[in-house]
Amino acid sequence: MNKEKIKEFKKIANEIRKESIIMTHRAQSGHPGGSLSEADILSALYFYKLQIDPKKPDLENRDRFVLSKGHASPAYYAALAMKGFFDKKKLESFRKLGGLQGHPELKTPGVDFAGGSLGQGVCFANGLALAGKLDKKNYKVYVMIGDGESQEGSVWEAAMAASHHKLDNLVVILDNNQVQETGKTKDVMNINPAADKWKAFGFEVFDIDGHNMEEIVNALDKADKVKEKPVMIVANTIKGKGISFMELNHKFHGKAPDDEQFEKAMKELSKND
Repeated sequence: MNKEKIKEFKKIANEIRKESIIMTHRAQSGHPGGSLSEADILSALYFYKLQIDPKKPDLENRDRFVLSKGHASPAYYAALAMKGFFDKKKLESFRKLGGLQGHPELKTPGVDFAGGSLGQGVCFANGLALAGKLDKKNYKVYVMIGDGESQEGSVWEAAMAASHHKLDNLVVILDNNQVQETGKTKDVMNINPAADKWKAFGFEVFDIDGHNMEEIVNALDKADKVKEKPVMIVANTIKGKGISFMELNHKFHGKAPDDEQFEKAMKELSKND
């Protein structure tokens, strides 16, 4: 991967962050913290790795993406719009009646999973991956989960099932951003060492810096070569990444910035243009 491409993906990630802040500020509702932490990963997925066609969103052999942490939808919608699944003007309808909902729903072009209840995404992704195996299709399924979400028992039941069925067309990505709604994840219910846990469940694990684009791209490429077992990419990230007063601040898990905070946030993000 050449440096120019990496630079391009970083720029896209910054635009995803900007759009996430614009959306949540406009709606005065939503979840900015987890959107900011996942932006680099979404950029690499949608503009490098996923085999998809925005003009044919229901293509049978397309790769699938499941946003299990569905509350972090602003960054997801921004990526979909930037990829061309729908007009960017539609982002203005975020959290409005009849518009883009707070959690993804299937009527939105490009959305493969109606994320809402935490802990369900890996279960659903297992079904997609197993169906691909049974139908002898060569698509891959990527699912992003949160660290707070990983406290759900269903995540680990699904992990056990994925390993049992040798779903090597499944890639789980943990947005390990250290903070959940009520505080630091390690204080609420520590999931670390996450990499060791997923290895114990039979996954091939890549432990990376989730804000280092080279590491993200390399991990996604390595995942393609794994056979006979599912993959976990532990992406170590920072909740609220890119905005000083939001970083590792649990108060911005589900709180939109006010006017003054919005101006400061956009100014900080603009330094990365």
